[in-house]
Amino acid sequence: MARGDGATVRGVIKTGIAQAFRWSGASSVIRVLIGSRHTPLVVGYHRVVEHLPPAGGDDIPAMLISRRMLQRHFEWIGRRFRFVSLEELGARLEEGRAFDRPVAAVTFDDGYRDVYENAFPLLKRMGIPAAAFVVTDLVGSSRLQTHDKLYLLLSRAFPNRRSAARELARLLLRLGIRLPRLMKMKNGAWSPALVLPILLQTLPQADVQRVIEALETQVRIEESALAGQLPLTWEMLVEMQRAGVIIGSHTKTHAWLTNESRGKVAEETSASRRELERRLGTTVKHFAYPDGRFNAKVVATVAAAGYRFAYTTCAHRDARHPRLTIPRKLLWENTCLDAGGRFSSAIMSCYASGVFDLVGACGQDHEA
Repeated sequence: MARGDGATVRGVIKTGIAQAFRWSGASSVIRVLIGSRHTPLVVGYHRVVEHLPPAGGDDIPAMLISRRMLQRHFEWIGRRFRFVSLEELGARLEEGRAFDRPVAAVTFDDGYRDVYENAFPLLKRMGIPAAAFVVTDLVGSSRLQTHDKLYLLLSRAFPNRRSAARELARLLLRLGIRLPRLMKMKNGAWSPALVLPILLQTLPQADVQRVIEALETQVRIEESALAGQLPLTWEMLVEMQRAGVIIGSHTKTHAWLTNESRGKVAEETSASRRELERRLGTTVKHFAYPDGRFNAKVVATVAAAGYRFAYTTCAHRDARHPRLTIPRKLLWENTCLDAGGRFSSAIMSCYASGVFDLVGACGQDHEA
């Protein structure tokens, strides 16, 4: 698979770190120091495709994992951990009982239809419990996730990289939106994958929607680009639930909660839980923060919405609500590839043991 220069550099760095820890045996020491021998490994994925599309296509690369690579991950984890459901995991955490051996739980975010098509059969065949966190307003519809739609529009609206940053900044200024971080971006460095997180991490959902509407006046997204990004249907969710997959909330509309008012956060979390319980006839205990983003205000609102467990994407824990800030490792196709583009057991071990958590911080202000 072709990989960009940035991905190659990251692969070299990760390979070097992983090999150094493997050769020195330091990863075992770190596991003890950070408590990962007693902390469950919770992994998260987004879309699962039969085959990866060509580079530069319509899909956000870091959202994708092929069915073959997913099986590779499961096999690696299964040799070192016992797979558990979120129900068993939650019960143990509430009781304060340690597991007798390392355990791992599998989750999928956003509620993409290809999870049902490609991951669900694999989970059943391998006997692995799992959970799916869904965006309730999208279930059963033909609408795209906000991030997918924005990525597609950015890709089509600014095909000329040399002028793209300047053109986008001009569009934002017309909307009364000024983003210094974006203004400083060099034209040659512009890409939808780099710009997308800047917009989503900075703007409230209402402003993101204004940007989308402005871009839609310039370009059109053809139907063929939407097929692989459709959400699950309620019928699929019922079938998955009956087979043992736990269905949790990922908000009502996938708003990035740290950008929103307390009232908006309350609506996103409470309304989603009510809809899932009404449709599925079960108590919904589990919640996943969109993009793993949370702060004290968001966590308190998730607690008030009635969730007993919530999952992040970094190692930070809220001492007041440790069961509402359970760390996860979000993985995709290239996560555990070495500099040569091959699956690396050493790199996977560094993710599982928390080595990379010590190398880089998440960059969030969790107390804001």
